[in-house]
Amino acid sequence: MALWALFLLLLLQPSFLLKSSMANLEGDALFALRRALKDPANVLQSWDPTLVNPCTWFHVTCDGDNRVTRLDLGNANLSGKLVPELGRLEHLQYLELYRNKLRGPIPKEIGALKSLLSLGLYHNNLSGPIPPSLSRLTNLKFLRLNGNSLTGRIPRDLTTLPNLKIIDVSNNDLCGSIPTTGSFYKFNERSFENNPRLKGPELMGSVNYEIGC
Repeated sequence: MALWALFLLLLLQPSFLLKSSMANLEGDALFALRRALKDPANVLQSWDPTLVNPCTWFHVTCDGDNRVTRLDLGNANLSGKLVPELGRLEHLQYLELYRNKLRGPIPKEIGALKSLLSLGLYHNNLSGPIPPSLSRLTNLKFLRLNGNSLTGRIPRDLTTLPNLKIIDVSNNDLCGSIPTTGSFYKFNERSFENNPRLKGPELMGSVNYEIGC
């Protein structure tokens, strides 16, 4: 009996180690975010990197295999920058960091989050371009980047997102013209309003994509 129990333990150990290793990698990624943020309200106080995995941390949700699937930090009075390590959360479905005081660029590494359904970064102080790498988020349904200081053109690659239901990039400083092809055909101008240098929508190619940039 003892030998049989030992055999089962050895058989299950690789799976356990794999899950544990994955949880640690995700914990490291989230703790990198914590180090980059100022948190005057101590909403990240429970984020203890010495724990086995981040699934007991407040504002973090995991699935049955202890893989991080949600990060809910909206309206948390956080300031600082997003970090490229967020791209390691490969099972993340919801990244909600809206209504904070985040600044700097949107890391291109977020485009590696293949399971992502919702990206909520609205009402921050984010700047720089919208990363074309977001076009790799083929499961994405909700993209809300409104109320920031984003610049540059709307990447045409985003029109290939097959499941996109809502996009809001209003109240930024985007330029060029509004795409109307692919998944963008169903979005009205309210999704793009209050970008003074943004022209369009494009009509049969009559508006130059480069206009105003």
